[in-house]
Amino acid sequence: MTQQAEGSPQIALHDRLSQLLDGPAPLDKRALLGSLYAEITSRETRAYVSGWNDALAEPRRPAQ
Repeated sequence: MTQQAEGSPQIALHDRLSQLLDGPAPLDKRALLGSLYAEITSRETRAYVSGWNDALAEPRRPAQ
């Protein structure tokens, strides 16, 4: 796995998960869950920093 591929925001989440699941070395369940958790946490952090969560947290106004 290349350094760029690991946690890269340019790779779609589906593709990144496929890399983790179908990688060259099989991961045991604990290692796989750890990798998935790290990937999702990393993407969530980047989304928060870019303001994505702030936009979702705003109360939705009812349609008039």
